[in-house]
Amino acid sequence: MRPPDPARKSCVLEPNHKLKILFLCTGNSCRSQMAEGWARALKSDTIEPYSAGIEAHGMNAYAIKAMAQAGLDITRHYSKLASDLFDIEFDYVITLCSHADSTCPSFPGAAKVVHVAFDDPYTLARDAESEEQALVYYTRIRDELKAYVETLPEALG
Repeated sequence: MRPPDPARKSCVLEPNHKLKILFLCTGNSCRSQMAEGWARALKSDTIEPYSAGIEAHGMNAYAIKAMAQAGLDITRHYSKLASDLFDIEFDYVITLCSHADSTCPSFPGAAKVVHVAFDDPYTLARDAESEEQALVYYTRIRDELKAYVETLPEALG
């Protein structure tokens, strides 16, 4: 058995320590907001979640509706820029789309960047012929994000 690598960040938590995790996507309107909502609901004992975007597009009404269908209220969330959170020392920054991954800014401290790609429900639903049809894409991504958040923090290392 090899000794632990001191350069590798561990997900073993010290008592009373919550991992500060930033969920980052392009516009902080949908995927990152849903991920933050799930982390608050499911992992508040181990994770202090945040969300932000490379840009701030405002909240997506379908994301809000999809989360409400699952019993989570994210109406008080608001769209933020990653640069608005530079004063927070994150343990992890999880990029949820390729654009956020390729343009992820550097954060102070020793934040480890992890990329986990999720489809963009806005793009998928662009040609939907009805609200119900569009919502199908949002609920699929909502459920995929929930399944991922349920694996945290263990999935981080």
